[in-house]
Amino acid sequence: MIKKKMIAMLLAGGQGSRLGVLTSKVAKPAVSFGGKYRIIDFPLSNCINSGVDTVGVLTQYQPLRLNTHIGIGIPWDLDRNVGGVTVLPPYEKVGKTEWYTGTANAIYQNLAYMESYNPDYVLILSGDHIYKMDYEVMLDYHRSNNADVSIAVMPVPEEEASRFGIVVTDGNGRITEFQEKPENPKSNLASMGIYIFNWKVLKEALVTLSEQPNCDFGKHVIPYCFDKGQKLVAYEYNGYWKDVGTLGSYWEANMELIDIVPEFNLYEEFWKIYTSNELIPPQYIAAEASVTRSLIGDAAEIYGTVENSVIGAGVKIGKGTVVRDSIIMKGTQIGDGCVLDRAIIAEDCVIGNDVVMGVGEDVPNKVKPSVYSFGLAVVGENTTIPDGVKIGKNTAITGETVAEDYPDGELASGETLDKAGVVG
Repeated sequence: MIKKKMIAMLLAGGQGSRLGVLTSKVAKPAVSFGGKYRIIDFPLSNCINSGVDTVGVLTQYQPLRLNTHIGIGIPWDLDRNVGGVTVLPPYEKVGKTEWYTGTANAIYQNLAYMESYNPDYVLILSGDHIYKMDYEVMLDYHRSNNADVSIAVMPVPEEEASRFGIVVTDGNGRITEFQEKPENPKSNLASMGIYIFNWKVLKEALVTLSEQPNCDFGKHVIPYCFDKGQKLVAYEYNGYWKDVGTLGSYWEANMELIDIVPEFNLYEEFWKIYTSNELIPPQYIAAEASVTRSLIGDAAEIYGTVENSVIGAGVKIGKGTVVRDSIIMKGTQIGDGCVLDRAIIAEDCVIGNDVVMGVGEDVPNKVKPSVYSFGLAVVGENTTIPDGVKIGKNTAITGETVAEDYPDGELASGETLDKAGVVG
């Protein structure tokens, strides 16, 4: 019988609705990041760098690109005869078939997968955070404390603690209380959604709670284990960790990569970030081009000016065009004479000549003010924008747009132009 010390279950089925049009056709973990990577590359790379060679990736929403990207796991050295990476979508079962309805429900529906490896421990991960963590160190902490469940936590500013699930500990790291987004937090240790369970403890909890609607780790499984008197400990992490679940945090995390001394370093030899890398030519920067403090992907062609930006593979930026403080994803073509400020443009878009983005007042978006904010202009993938239009701040555009879609040649700040029927 196969026996694994620890396997990982990576939750990658989320829609990521707070990323707006960036996730209209792709799951959040498959969104491009840092000009070269996809968000899921970071927890997958953490696994192989930590010696965890068996990973189940649970997919659901728009899984095609994620499945294609992961393949059989070759880039992460996860193409193994025993273990490796396995994509686990919902599947038809005898008598009852259902979508994953919560984080714990998704894991419960894959009990047979986990049992096939007879693990001592199960590591639960989220597929949408940017960080580097050695899970082996966390496991050592779990074992040395004779814990049943370990929860990775990190200190957050006290004024922000009410946004998180908070744990309260005694002097030895044992968890004595949970507070879910409390008004008056008793501590500043926020759960990172990273757990190590003893396998028997996890299995018993999942089976017992199997009829719980929308069964979730934070709301149901962790409190259940706590109430059963099992030993729960907090593993404190003090490195870089970013939840890129909003357009603002996603933009900010990309911009932090181009700091002179980046807080999150993509270039450390001892902790490489692996990704599926297509065989494409090197970048080209023309004689008249200017690039300042930016990341430029493979096969990009730069004929204009790029400042403080992250440019993906195969992007073309035309002559006389200025791109500042922006994220341009793979395969997008930008014409001549454009000016782009604080724009996020998804994959395979075509931006015409003389287009201006990120101008005007910083007013709230009329359709989804909580999503399209931070003064950003956001363009969904496969979008076409015609020549000569002006686009304001806190805007969203998706689909094949034409000149007639822009009254007086403009999409004012706070407006949404949805020709793909996805903003809703």
